[in-house]
This record gives sequence, structure tokens and C-alpha cells, in this order.
Amino acid sequence: MAVKEQSQRQLRVGQEIKKIIAGEINQGRVRNLEDIETLVTIMEAQVSPDLKYADVYFITSNKETDEQVLEGLQLAANHFRKIVAAKTSLRFVPEIRFHIDNSFAEVDKIEKLLHDPKVSKDLASK
Repeated sequence: MAVKEQSQRQLRVGQEIKKIIAGEINQGRVRNLEDIETLVTIMEAQVSPDLKYADVYFITSNKETDEQVLEGLQLAANHFRKIVAAKTSLRFVPEIRFHIDNSFAEVDKIEKLLHDPKVSKDLASK
């Protein structure tokens, strides 16, 4: 299945949601994250074509706390939705779903594979 490119509206709404959620987290307004000692970075917010769902991807500075942070963010999803409604002029505010961003782990895995001596030897022989 081919991935369809996002429209300009989806991209704009996604960027606005990302900015609002990141601001709330940076200002410490999320009670569910108060007891967790880690830095949370919002990487991306992807909005569905009908603007009903927003998938928000994040990373943390401490991988052991990823699941705790995910639970805290999911519990705060309605809080974020209310803030997005107040700060934007959207007719329908998307349902916010949080995900751990594993793209950096995938990049590291590929880098390690490329630098593996067996792979380097194979690449050099071609």
C-alpha cells in the first residue's frame, strides 16, 4: 500500500498541534509527567486526511521511561485536545494519539549494519 503525501492543510494543522503540545510539556503543565525525570521531545504530529485523528510522535532522553511517558501523555490527551481547541479555529479538534518515535533506533540499526565488517567486505568486493 502506497503512503499518500499529506496535504498542505494536514501539514499546517499537524505543525500547530505539535507546537501547542510541545509548549504545554515544556511549561510543565502536564500533571501526569511531573514525577518522571526525563526530557520529552515532540518529533512530529501527523493528521489524518479528514482531520479527525492526530498521531503525535515523541522521544525521551531516558529510554527506560518511554512507556511511563506514553501512559502519561495518553492520559493527558483530552487536556491537550481542549488546549488545541482553545488555541486554534478548527471546526473539529482531532483525537490525539501518542506514539514512541522509533525512527532514530532504526537509523542506528541500519548504521550498525552498514559498518559491520562482513557488510563492508561485501560492499568493497562489488
